[in-house]
Parts: sequence; structure tokens; C-alpha cells
Amino acid sequence: MRVSRFSRQIQSSNPQNLRFDGGVAYLPFQARRLGSRLSWLICFGLCVALASSATDVVTYHNDMARTGQNLKETILTTTNVKASLFGKLFTFPVDGVIDAEPLYLSAVSIPGKGTHNVIYAVTENDTVYAFDADAGTPLWHVSVLGAGESPSGNQGCGQITPQIGITSTPVIDRSSGPNGTIYVVAMSTNSTKYFQRIHALDITTGAEESGGPVNVAAKYPGKGDNSHDGYVIFDPAQYAERQGLLLLNGVVYTAWTSHCDDQPYTGWLIGYSESTLKQTGVLDVTPNGSEGAIWQTGTGIASDGKDLFFLDANGTFDTTLNKQGFPSKGDYGNGFLKVSPSNNKLRVVDYFNMSNTVEESQKDQDLGSGGAVVLPDMKDANGKFRSLAIGAGKDQNIYIVDRSNMGKFNPNNDDAIYQEIDGVLGGGEWATAAYYKGSVYFGPQGNNLLQFKFSKAKLATSPYSRSTASFTYPGSTPSISANGSSNGIVCAIEHTDPSVLHAYHAGHLAKELYNSNQAENQRDNFGNASHFGTPMIVNGKVYVGTTSGVAVFGLLKH
Repeated sequence: MRVSRFSRQIQSSNPQNLRFDGGVAYLPFQARRLGSRLSWLICFGLCVALASSATDVVTYHNDMARTGQNLKETILTTTNVKASLFGKLFTFPVDGVIDAEPLYLSAVSIPGKGTHNVIYAVTENDTVYAFDADAGTPLWHVSVLGAGESPSGNQGCGQITPQIGITSTPVIDRSSGPNGTIYVVAMSTNSTKYFQRIHALDITTGAEESGGPVNVAAKYPGKGDNSHDGYVIFDPAQYAERQGLLLLNGVVYTAWTSHCDDQPYTGWLIGYSESTLKQTGVLDVTPNGSEGAIWQTGTGIASDGKDLFFLDANGTFDTTLNKQGFPSKGDYGNGFLKVSPSNNKLRVVDYFNMSNTVEESQKDQDLGSGGAVVLPDMKDANGKFRSLAIGAGKDQNIYIVDRSNMGKFNPNNDDAIYQEIDGVLGGGEWATAAYYKGSVYFGPQGNNLLQFKFSKAKLATSPYSRSTASFTYPGSTPSISANGSSNGIVCAIEHTDPSVLHAYHAGHLAKELYNSNQAENQRDNFGNASHFGTPMIVNGKVYVGTTSGVAVFGLLKH
């Protein structure tokens, strides 16, 4: 029986948004036809089964909130993740560097090969792979290069090297197309021209769907860098799609960064219909200035199911504000931004910039090195529910915004923000936090992995716990597995040579459960993860993308 599109949407919903009462699952959704912004859907039978059995990882960091938590892990526990029982099982070899997080689908029917749990991995050589997630056997792979094309070189920038092909984490919709679709953005060149393309590929074969691929092209009203006749023009040679793709309400959102600081460039956000690949909306966040790229260390743009949240990098910010408190020329460099996609028109509807934002941009101490996380609602000291988002960048500070009133900009050295914790991250953040059970976990560069706890919707101003290990540049983006509220495990990659996978008790980071250097004879050595590398945990295994494959860790056979 084919599961309906609606049921599949329930299956891929963020588990933290589900509420259970008396065997019934309550799922929040936008109920436009009912005339209210938010309603509760009451589901019986199939809905409950899907909610309790979903194990797919279809987007960067597990959900569109980018919490990094898998709350349905029943195999890995805080007692069996140790070197005597847990370690490297095998590696999937690939043809290039993997910068994206691997994705996972359970029970996929592959033509002529039966049903498999599948890992999807993409490389900077512009290849998409599907492997059996449990045995490591290849199922299919396809190149997305056009005739006579090759991946781009590194454009003189060592951040993505030696090639630029598929950098960002794709996104999957099991309800799209005849079998489900994986959406991928790839860069290529034919030696005279550069291309950025969005592809929609069948999850069972890798075949192109929806009339794809489609070339990324855009213009936006403005007089900023690379503008002509009143429009800023998107030049595919000047950009990389580095942040993980976001799929929201039938639209795939792409966001673009420069090659190092090689100008001219500005900050682009572009949406495409998942069913037709037609462009649905374009926003330039520095249209009358320069820079303002969306880096985010590979993290996907976050969403609360309605709006988009991200950290923008150093660039032009208009300190002259209009009557509504927004930059007079629409330039939001170095901002914590909230973008509304309503009516297929992307627009900034709220933002936060620190009072010294211009100075930070000039010193390259911007927010854009980190990513944003949308937090679950929590009650404050007065019993009021707070809807918050959190992020951090190079300036060592943690910024927490109220998503309904982010604070905007105050030039008088007084940041009107929900909460700001200054200087607590030490080396600065070139990664993204994870959230679990009232705690957030940061891996700043040159510092330990840090756990901070929330109490009454306020974050403690000093760490509750920290790892013994210190994480060299660029720090680490942690991922979390748990069985609901029990057996919480935090995994993080230490980017040494070779890299090291660490696993910690989520309740206290001083309790290291495992690291890949513990076993004798380099049993668990897995080479080097890319500096965007993020571990993905599902169904008893940890998957780590490396410079030459996907390393798979799990319980050892004895």
C-alpha cells in the first residue's frame, strides 16, 4: 500500500513537535483553510504508527529546526558505546571529498535489488551515491555533470578544495515523484563557463525528475556589487552552495556563499518548487552593498515550519533605519535574520544586529561562521511560553533571540536581544550547536565541547559541563542520539590528522564513552573528515563523511 503524501509529511515531521495523549498523536500544522495560524491535528491509527517508527534522516542535522537530535535511537546506549563493543565497521568508498552530511532512508525498494536501508552521500566530484546502510554494498551512483563538464576548481580558496562540485547536504522528500526525490545542488564548468544547477533525483535509481536539472540564475533590485541596470546579478562562478538545503512547504531553499572573500559578491537566498523546479522566490540581503554571504559552516537554514532563520556573514549593514527599524537600503550584513516566504515573496520580517556590527564586519568577527538552531518552546519564570532561536559566530558570544521580537539594531551600545552571553565560547564558533533535553552543546574552535543548560527559558551564563578533549579549528558540530529522554549520547568530530570521533554522555560531557583512538592497532582510524563534517546517527550506527568515503561505526560482532 502506498502511504499518502499527507502521512509521509507526518512521518518526516520534527519529533519534538509531536504531542501524545492517551495513544493519540497531536501534530501542529498551518491550517490555512481553517482560518487560523496554528491548529492541532488529531491522528489515530496510521498516524500514531508512523510517528513512533520514523527513522529517516532526510535533512541536515535531523530536522528543519537543526537541533541535531535523533530521539528514536533504540540500539546505541550509554553502556554499549565503548571501545570493547563499539567501533568502525566498514567504509563506503567514493570518488571525492564528502563535505555534506550523509542522509538515511529506511526500507527503500531498489529496482532489481530488493529493499534496503539506504545511505545517500554526495561528493565534490559531482557524484551522488546510494549504499546499503547496513552492509556497505553499492546500490547505484550517478554523475550530475553535463556533457563536456567537470567540477569547478577551488577558485583560489582553500575552504572547499581541491574541487567544488556538490558541497551542501541535500534534502529528501519521500512523497515527491513516483518513489521519492533527493534534491541536490551542483557546481560545474566546461572550462569557459560555470554552472550552478539544482537536480531532483529519484531515490531508487538516481534518475532526473521534474524536468531537471535547472540552472540557477537570478537578479534582484539593487545597486550593490555586480549590479547592472538597477539589478544585482547572480554570477554562478562567484558562489558556492555550502549550507544544507531546506525543504519547506513544497519549496527547496538554496543559499549562497562566496569563495573566501573574493569580490564581487552579495548574500543570496533562492527558492525552487520541489515539483517543477521553477524558481519561486529570490532575496538578496545586501542588494545595495557588498558581501553578506550565507556561510553557516554547512549548516542548513533553520525553520520553525513557517519562517526561515539564519546567520549572515560580514557585509554591508545600513545603520540608518527606516521608521519600522529596518535598514534603510535593505542591507543586513552580519545579522541574525528572520525571512518570511509568504506568497512566494521572500522578505526579511525581523532581525538582530549587535550595536558594534559594523566594527565586527570590518574585523571579520561576524556571525556568519556559525549556524542558527530553532529551539522548542519553553516556559519562562512567569509561565509564559517563549519561542527562541540560538546562534553564535566568531566573536565568542552566544545570541538567543525571541523569534517574535528579535531586537533589531540599537546603535547606542545596548543590544535589544532576548539574551546575550558574551565571551563564553573562547575561540569562537565555526560550527553549529545541537539541542537535547534542555541543554545546548557548542563545539567552539580551540576549546572543549561545552554543555549549557536552560532553566525557565534562560540559558546559564557558564557551561554546566565540558569535555576533556579540546577541538582544534574549526571546532565541531555535535549530533545527538537518544531513546526519548534516555540514553542521550553526544557525538562530535575532532578535526586532527587523522580525525577522531568522540562519544559523550549527554548528561555530562566529562563522561566520555568512546573515541576512535582507544582501540589497539588503529582499529577505528577512519582518515580525515572534511572541516564541514557532521556525524549522523541512526538505527544503531554513526555515519561520518570523509575525504574519500563514508565511515560507519556501530556495535561490533563478537
